Amino acid sequence: MASVKIYTTPICPYCVRAKALLKKKGASFEDIDVFMDSDARKEMDAKSHGARTVPQIFIGEIHVGGYDELHDLDQAGKLDALLAG
Repeated sequence: MASVKIYTTPICPYCVRAKALLKKKGASFEDIDVFMDSDARKEMDAKSHGARTVPQIFIGEIHVGGYDELHDLDQAGKLDALLAG
């Protein structure tokens, strides 16, 4: 299974939805809280090429984007293959 990183904040409903979808798919993930961690926020900004909203989701080396993009991948039937690596 591909490694998954998700940059989140505790007050973000889309973060909750993204993590729920990943759990439903059986994917383990590293949850990185950027709410009070400026270094993690800078890392997220750099990896996502300036995207400042959360969640920011990475599967392997692929920047998926946010919850909407993750959901769209699932609806298109492409998320399982991406998670499988």
